[in-house]
Amino acid sequence: MPLYPNKVALVTGATQGIGRTTAVAFAREGAKVVVAGRGTDAGQETVRLAKAAGGEAIFVRTDITKETDVKNLIDTTLNTYGRLDVACNNAGLEQEFQPLPSQTEEFFDRLIATNIKGVWLSMKHEIPAMLKTGGGAIVNMTSIFGNVAMGQIQIYVASKHAVIGMTKSTAVEFAKSNIRVNAVAPGAVQTEMIDRLAGGNSDVLTHFANLHPLGRIAQPHEIAEAVLWLCSDKASFVTGHTLMVDGGYTAQ
Repeated sequence: MPLYPNKVALVTGATQGIGRTTAVAFAREGAKVVVAGRGTDAGQETVRLAKAAGGEAIFVRTDITKETDVKNLIDTTLNTYGRLDVACNNAGLEQEFQPLPSQTEEFFDRLIATNIKGVWLSMKHEIPAMLKTGGGAIVNMTSIFGNVAMGQIQIYVASKHAVIGMTKSTAVEFAKSNIRVNAVAPGAVQTEMIDRLAGGNSDVLTHFANLHPLGRIAQPHEIAEAVLWLCSDKASFVTGHTLMVDGGYTAQ
């Protein structure tokens, strides 16, 4: 029995990595999936993979830092499928390690716009859509660095702390409206993002792996499964929670 029969799921940042894997997983579990992202070709590839997994899917080109884009995303979802049941707000930017005095205001504004404003805008428009049909579930993608810190990535750390704060606040506000809001905090995951951070250096990847007690980097499907569980009725009494999916990193 699929987890999401006759449900509509939206995933932002679904053109690669965790977002793409999560969108395909929702499709595999019976959902009609709305794939959101900036890259049209990559978004259409996610749609193809979702359909191959047995689900329905559409792509909506979206820059989550622009409210007009986010509103169009939700309007298109409702016009196409008539409802919105679950959402994974996954889109985000990473930060390269760089001494604080060398970090730029331009990059600060760009990362904050994506990682904080983008999640805020997404929830702002997702929640009214969910309320139309009696509720729903949202998972925001944060990071281990929403709970702990590392030097030289101050902007990223701040943004992921903010996602956890917004998740808690929104969960409290809408709990009695049957909308659950949680977050998933991955450790290092084998995606294009970590490849960019490592710069193709296998020694850096090995270092990242060894930081986790399990001694390896996660695969995207391991994060996607956590998202699917939190969005499902199996997690019906869970809200305002951040689920660490980090190979034991924050247990140290």
